[in-house]
Amino acid sequence: MNVQIDEAEELGHSMVAWTESYVTHIEKIDRQHKKLIALINRLYEACIGASDIEGAFKKALHEMVEYVRLHFSDEIAFLEKIGYPKAAVADHKRKHDKLVEDILHAGHRYCSGEAFVPNKFARTLRDWVLSHIAFDDKAYAIIVARRRRNGETIDCE
Repeated sequence: MNVQIDEAEELGHSMVAWTESYVTHIEKIDRQHKKLIALINRLYEACIGASDIEGAFKKALHEMVEYVRLHFSDEIAFLEKIGYPKAAVADHKRKHDKLVEDILHAGHRYCSGEAFVPNKFARTLRDWVLSHIAFDDKAYAIIVARRRRNGETIDCE
């Protein structure tokens, strides 16, 4: 996985940058993935740069949950639309549901005062999203690319 992260970026309050290695060539999905990366960066910035870390973290976490749900819903609908194998769609959805559950659980842990390190959570979230794009999402992107090369029109919008 090609993750473009360096010390200068983290010191500049950015955790990860979009690179071509994440491109699926499915316009709507790529737009949403870019937004997810921007939200991860915003979450990380809230953890390290806000004067009101608690408020900023809660707001960023809420925004992340809402957008993740939207993206995951759109992605599953796309997979069903293109006839992706039902078992693969179910597995993809299970992974999505687990991440949402983990994000919500982390938020509850943070709000309840349990020992919790927000910037560590932001890093874990980053790793999950980038890994998911690099492996799970690229798997269906390869199939879409192959079908397009064979002349099939596949629209994600």
